[in-house]
Amino acid sequence: MCGICGIFNLNGEPASPVILRKMTDAIAHRGPDGEGFFIDSFIGLGHRRLAIIDLSPAGHQPMMTPDGQYIITYNGEIYNFQEIRVELESLGCQFRSKTDSEVVLNAYAQWGPKCVDRFNGMFAFAIWDKIKQELFMARDRYGIKPLYYTFINNYFLFASEQKALLEHPATYREIDLETLIEYFTFQNIFTDKTLLKGIKLFPEGCWTSIPLGSHTAMTSNLKFSRYWDFDFTEPQNHAAEIEYIEELDRLFKQAVNRQLVSDVELGVYLSGGMDSGSITAVASTQLPYIKSFTCGFDLNSASGLELGFDEREKSEIMSYQFKTEHYEMVLKAGDMERILPALAWHLEEPRVGQSYPNYYVAQLASKFVKVVLSGAGGDELFGGYPWRYYRVVVNDNFENYIDKYYKFWQRLIPNKAIQQLFKPVWNEVKHVWTRDIFRNVFLKKSEQLTNPEDYVNHSLYFEAKTFLHGLLIVEDKLSMAHSLETRVPFLDNDLVDFAMQIPVSLKLGNLTKVVKLNENEPGHKVQKYFQQTRDGKLILRKAMQRLISKESTNAVKQGFSAPDASWFKGESIEYVRNEIINRQAKLYDYFDREFLHTLVNEHFDGKSNRRLFIWSLLNFEWWLRKYIK
Repeated sequence: MCGICGIFNLNGEPASPVILRKMTDAIAHRGPDGEGFFIDSFIGLGHRRLAIIDLSPAGHQPMMTPDGQYIITYNGEIYNFQEIRVELESLGCQFRSKTDSEVVLNAYAQWGPKCVDRFNGMFAFAIWDKIKQELFMARDRYGIKPLYYTFINNYFLFASEQKALLEHPATYREIDLETLIEYFTFQNIFTDKTLLKGIKLFPEGCWTSIPLGSHTAMTSNLKFSRYWDFDFTEPQNHAAEIEYIEELDRLFKQAVNRQLVSDVELGVYLSGGMDSGSITAVASTQLPYIKSFTCGFDLNSASGLELGFDEREKSEIMSYQFKTEHYEMVLKAGDMERILPALAWHLEEPRVGQSYPNYYVAQLASKFVKVVLSGAGGDELFGGYPWRYYRVVVNDNFENYIDKYYKFWQRLIPNKAIQQLFKPVWNEVKHVWTRDIFRNVFLKKSEQLTNPEDYVNHSLYFEAKTFLHGLLIVEDKLSMAHSLETRVPFLDNDLVDFAMQIPVSLKLGNLTKVVKLNENEPGHKVQKYFQQTRDGKLILRKAMQRLISKESTNAVKQGFSAPDASWFKGESIEYVRNEIINRQAKLYDYFDREFLHTLVNEHFDGKSNRRLFIWSLLNFEWWLRKYIK
């Protein structure tokens, strides 16, 4: 796990070692164990190392093949690298280290772009072919490891984080207003854009190559080849339920055990929920007294549903059961205020959820281990958000489904309010149709969506491509801020391939029940709604009963969130007022002051739950202070 960056001067101008070092230094937190540089005329590769496998100097990067043709800068972990290494050795390859980095390098030398089909893990890397004068780049299936790039004048730049790109003197800091509209509609960014104009996110599951002097280089457009995508499909012939349970049990244990490979100490996040608890159950059989980490919340000023947000008691029970060495921390309202400047810097742009608890629990874990296992991905693969799917299981046609699902995913601002909220910049963004952005997530529409199962599978596809991807970016940035590697066993290739073919009827319950109720609506309707729609992940619950208690597998889904709805109108109300009601706030260059105040005051008065909107405003305000000068 590391940080990578690079410069490709398309006009043949020599790459500057001074600039390359500045870019690499900007992401030093991703790799405190070493740095490395490679410069050959117009190409420069930088690397910061977080040593996990083979801690010796033999793992130093950028790494070169013995013949000097290929040079790699690599970030990630390939969990099946030992099997690939055996195959490469049978083909005559010789290795100087025990790293997966060298396996990736030799795999590309042997098989070219097709090497990515063999990798089971998380990665983002670039390989320079000195003979062909060609740069190859790839990112893992699911987008666990981020990779950003930009074309500016005759320069092509790439890096694990945007801040490294900004160290190049040719870059500039201008907000992308179209992306701003996108974010404040979905509380996420579905496209490959970022909030900084000209900087893009390399798409997950894709690779590209840039030959010197190619048409791609001249037009500043990358042509990506997609080697993998999610494909949730109903099987034509269903097996018996017990067969699915047996195979799921086998693949899950295999996935966790694969990801325990490490030459440094490894721990687990333990929230007390089913996903992290099941991972801990398997890991603890291989690593006795494994360290576990939980973040809880002070609920003295919480109310309603938020009274159940603190899961420390559940995690302590699991820690006792699996004999982990357990560490906890408790967050209070003021902890959000204290960490926002640093969080905005590391996160680089607002993304899904209220992510500051992730920052704190990563900080806690990093004091004891360099690698931690996370339960991310279980919900998206096995239908963990049934209250979302039930809204859109009955439709007239595909476009009707898009309309209904799109309306639900307007998480911050509905369409009818966008023009009024963005009044200061509306003339520059009025051409943006966020429904089209939403619709474009689906690569192709299916004419065969005739039953509820088809629509659920489309929803699972959508959420894996957008919501999960956003969560993965947040997790990477906030863990690597503390030089901590996060692994996600649920995103093991074999487990994912199997999960996508499990019948929807084994994941969810009654698909014909359509509940049209706003999950954020205050009052007793919320509790009633969740009672009616908490039947997700049924097959996973049954399989995991072999590892953890039925009480845990049958528990109601609980997200990792602080009681901010209460804090924003209670203990943190003055902070919110000082930051975003303040007339000097930078966000009023983009938002209408009076209308924004109206929306925020509705939360203060208890008329509407706008916790996500307020969090996003705070995050955006601090982003402006850090990145737009």
